[in-house]
Amino acid sequence: MLVLVFLGLSFASEFFLTSRNLANVGRQISVVGIVSLGQALVIIAGGIDLSVGSIIGLSAVLAALATATTGSPLLGLIAALAVGTLVGAVNGLLVTRARINPFITTLGTLSVARGAALLATNGSPVRFDNWVAWLGYGRIAGVPVQFILLVVLFLAVWFFAARTRWGRNIYAVGDNARAARLAGVDVKGTRVAVFVICGALAGLGGLLLGGMLTNANPSLGLGYELDVIAAVILGGVAMSGGRGSIPGVVVGAALMGLLRNAFVLLNVSGYWQTITIGLVVILAVGADSFTRRSADD
Repeated sequence: MLVLVFLGLSFASEFFLTSRNLANVGRQISVVGIVSLGQALVIIAGGIDLSVGSIIGLSAVLAALATATTGSPLLGLIAALAVGTLVGAVNGLLVTRARINPFITTLGTLSVARGAALLATNGSPVRFDNWVAWLGYGRIAGVPVQFILLVVLFLAVWFFAARTRWGRNIYAVGDNARAARLAGVDVKGTRVAVFVICGALAGLGGLLLGGMLTNANPSLGLGYELDVIAAVILGGVAMSGGRGSIPGVVVGAALMGLLRNAFVLLNVSGYWQTITIGLVVILAVGADSFTRRSADD
């Protein structure tokens, strides 16, 4: 599907293969891809995180405020990652300690985080300094900084998930939590860890997205949870948990980025874009469910 969309756009628009447009595609893929890496770990472990879009907005806003207040870009970066990590930890603790369903938990924190971003800024955007703009539009050897970050994080998460004991524990917990517990796996600790990783990566995504716009808007990341979940499911991660590949998630993110780019190049209405993304999510989950039923039969 990814190859077909790429070839179709090559013929459908004369602007698709220009260096400027391909760089924009790389940036679009990068933000969704980085956040999708964390979401994939959560879903593989048997959960789901609907709050990633709001974490993106809250992290960007607090990073901009921290930088404006202290004048330190480093504190801004730390603030973004810390906020994402904190919200992720809260999600994980509510799911494991309070035993609240992950869907309900993250639906609640989605609203809380978005409201906190609005309160912190009184609903107004906060301008970022040049260092974040470099993250959004900078290049190294002609390659967008965001895309380089995606590649580095992809390799790190892939190695973690496929080549370490902790990564194998995530698959075990998602496949059968009771069996994993009897085998000595810290099920609660594993679930908290994946939510923390997901929150931290969403915080980084907020910085990157804010850098592209050169300001932190409290509505930043609105609806991104749909793109991220669609990318994860398109990449072959089972909604039931226990199955999925990290390289597949990056392919799913690339497909979502190309679809978004296609909408712009072909002048598709924003309303149809929203409908299309929703249909992609439904079809992806439906295809996964059909495949699982066929395998069971």
